[in-house]
Amino acid sequence: MVLLYLKCLEPQNLTPKLGVLTLGAHLLLVKHHKPTHECGVFAVFGHPNAATLTYYGLYALQHRGQESAGIVTADGPDTPFKRHVAMGLVSQVFHSGELDRLKGTRAVGHVRYSTTGSSNLINAQPFVVNTARGQIAIGHNGNLVNAALLREELEEQGSIFQTTVDSEVILHLLAQPSEPDGVLAALRKVHGAFSLVMMSEREIIGVRDPHGFRPLALGKLDGAWVLSSETCAFDLIHAEFVREIEPGEVVIIDENGIRSEWPFQPQRSAFCIFEYVYFARPDSNFYDTNVARVRTEMGRELARMHPAEADVVVPVPDSGNYAALGFAEELGIPYSHAFVRNHYIGRTFLQPSQLIRDFNVRVKLNLIKEAVAGKRVVVVDDSIVRGTTARARVVNLREAGAAEVHMRISCPPHRYSCHYGIDFPDPEKLLANQCTLDQIRDYLGADSIGYLDVPSMVRATGRKANEFCLACFNGSYPVAVDPHLDKHIMERRSNRPSLLGALSTNPSLFPSKL
Repeated sequence: MVLLYLKCLEPQNLTPKLGVLTLGAHLLLVKHHKPTHECGVFAVFGHPNAATLTYYGLYALQHRGQESAGIVTADGPDTPFKRHVAMGLVSQVFHSGELDRLKGTRAVGHVRYSTTGSSNLINAQPFVVNTARGQIAIGHNGNLVNAALLREELEEQGSIFQTTVDSEVILHLLAQPSEPDGVLAALRKVHGAFSLVMMSEREIIGVRDPHGFRPLALGKLDGAWVLSSETCAFDLIHAEFVREIEPGEVVIIDENGIRSEWPFQPQRSAFCIFEYVYFARPDSNFYDTNVARVRTEMGRELARMHPAEADVVVPVPDSGNYAALGFAEELGIPYSHAFVRNHYIGRTFLQPSQLIRDFNVRVKLNLIKEAVAGKRVVVVDDSIVRGTTARARVVNLREAGAAEVHMRISCPPHRYSCHYGIDFPDPEKLLANQCTLDQIRDYLGADSIGYLDVPSMVRATGRKANEFCLACFNGSYPVAVDPHLDKHIMERRSNRPSLLGALSTNPSLFPSKL
């Protein structure tokens, strides 16, 4: 089902008709949208079943990317890397035959959602190249804000690119033999968000950008070292959590043990707070703080800020579950899973067009009508991006006989794009960027709406605001960005020079300390 909404919504123009919203003269075509996951990375050094462990690690990180999955293994110097990547979920990509073929004591793995470049097999990671430094494999979580400029410079020097993703730029920089300190010199050239796992013929390398936008953790299992985007993957394979990789840290793991390099100038921490709000699994921990606990506290903060007289609190599963629980506990209102999630939706299915109204919404979540009929309902969700899905939820509740519907959102309104690895749309397509709160309430068809504010959201984490990236809420970007750049910049070959003109004059954000 496709919905239409006005660039600046006026309540009197909101008219449901045949499952499509007719909103006046200026229409934008959009699809149902939730914030889209980024990517997940995993690596193992020194275990005879490295591929199998990586498979399970990626399985635990599946929520971070569902477009493609891949594993690369190695069994020592002077032996060819073995690679298997494909489109689809981890369980669809890997079978026992593929894992048996991926022999080795070291491995890097990746699950992908495209934040730069299209969703196709050629862009699936990890990438592998043969260079003067030997074989190198890489998996990347994040987004490089200067990737298009670097790619243009590299192509002028003769580099030939095979993909349209920013991660390949790092490989080309690593392959240049003229740099005296190799990896560290290459990493100083890239700007933006990057948590990397890399594999050479002798090492596994973990890298986190100097702001620490994206997570990366270190674990240990039976003498082997493990790297993962989230700690939930350690739990699955019974690995011991050791510590977080620090912002700006490069961890090198080889036969001699583990050591760290610090090639970047120190920057303020800018961990993506949306990891707590939505992206991460609730059983993961960041900085010794459990994600589920933070989300529950966000719900409590939300209840104190925007209480409601209601008969039942209903979460939008799964990311709204813990915030709704905190909201309900704080106000003493019964909590009910009135929305039932279908956990078995594949990547593709037959689209019924106009045959079934709101099909994309209903196929994912179905409503237990008896749980809401005749009741004043508070619906708690983690976020509203374009608003189309949230509006369909309200329509479902009204049709089921809910007496009142109050929307509560456990993060602030999204008004700005993300350039660091989250596929938030252009600001003009963000509902809160174009509308007032009253207009959003009327568009959704809710009786009331309440968002958590930034101070309350940060307070729920137990950390300070200056430790987070809050750019999608306040427009303050820790690393300078060109607003014209988006995930398809690498593919718009003819337009790149004009789009990059302004960016090329920006000073280096990470000057070398050497």
